[in-house]
Amino acid sequence: MADFGGAELDAFRTEVREWLEANYPAELKDPGAKTDPEAVWGGRRFEGESADPQIVWQRRMADKGWTAPTWPKEYGGGGLSPAEARVLDQEMARGRYRPALLSFGIWMLGPVLLEYANEEQKQEHLPKIVHGDIRWCQGYSEPGAGSDLASLATKCEDKGDHWLINGSKIWTSYADKADWCFCLVRTDQTKKHEGISFVLIDMRTPGVETRPIPLISGESPFCETFFTDVKIPKGNLVGRLNGGWEIAKRLLQYERQNISAGFGEGGSAGGAAGDLAQIAKQYDALAYDGGELRSKITRNKMDFQALRLTIARSAAESRAGNGPSAATSIIKYAAAELAKERSELMIEALGNQGLGWTGEGFATPELTAVRGWLRTKANSIEGGTSEVNLNVVSKRVLGLPDPK
Repeated sequence: MADFGGAELDAFRTEVREWLEANYPAELKDPGAKTDPEAVWGGRRFEGESADPQIVWQRRMADKGWTAPTWPKEYGGGGLSPAEARVLDQEMARGRYRPALLSFGIWMLGPVLLEYANEEQKQEHLPKIVHGDIRWCQGYSEPGAGSDLASLATKCEDKGDHWLINGSKIWTSYADKADWCFCLVRTDQTKKHEGISFVLIDMRTPGVETRPIPLISGESPFCETFFTDVKIPKGNLVGRLNGGWEIAKRLLQYERQNISAGFGEGGSAGGAAGDLAQIAKQYDALAYDGGELRSKITRNKMDFQALRLTIARSAAESRAGNGPSAATSIIKYAAAELAKERSELMIEALGNQGLGWTGEGFATPELTAVRGWLRTKANSIEGGTSEVNLNVVSKRVLGLPDPK
């Protein structure tokens, strides 16, 4: 559909608003409505009929193609123009509707499949991503390949009628709950970047094992993932053989873009700490610091607003052009630093109540804030470390030479 404006766009807004109001499950209109926390991610465990209102909402949105509104209709997407997609985003925010689907498939894998996959792969995987039928995880980092991702060693051997994979991945988010994995493997031992390929792995395949990693926050969203003589079809190779590094870099741009988008207008991350000034007043934190905390809170709020505007501008440029650019590294770095700063200010605003871990002396929001503060330390690691992102900015944005 063409990117139009004026009366036609106003009519589309009315259509969107009426559809959302008519199709949003009544149970979800209560902010405290209880649903399966995993439902928003979809996946095989929700196959068949489901009474969970989150799944009902997900399937209604997917049938419209609005879980991936700008993807082509032939792959299950909504086929919306950038202007129409913005209207949908605005109306979702205006009505405070819950996200229909949170998905690594939509954020990261789908866009690179649209760009690099063959037609058979697109037809096979994209509609399932749109409908939340498959939950994906990302097999990138390894015990010996983190920031230097290109040193990965997971081996993928050509066995004629199939690929044979042996190796391991680490920090694989939600691998224990995922149905499929998009994975970087080494198909040429004699080259570094040029010896990497991009493959898709069904997590039910014999030889795949996952082990959750307990974190200091008490959660285990990350896993170790092991591949022992795992056989996958030859058709699960995406792009050209030994061409996976190009796909990997592109996917990381999408990942950084979407991590940062959580801090944008309508995103959840930017406001996760709540109204810091109000909390500081509630805990009398502003009464004794001579105005220093007030200044830091004000500066953080201003910086977040500047970040939101930058994210909105970058997203508009991405939709109008050819996808995300190296500028996503600027936004990812800034978002990580501001998120850590905001969580630290939250702990400071709580005063002594920001020292709790367990016990009756602390309210649930206070304990949640402490765990959230610990969690933000990962913001500067996931999606590419802050150090790596600074290198990207140095080389690809500023054009600075390598140090000698």
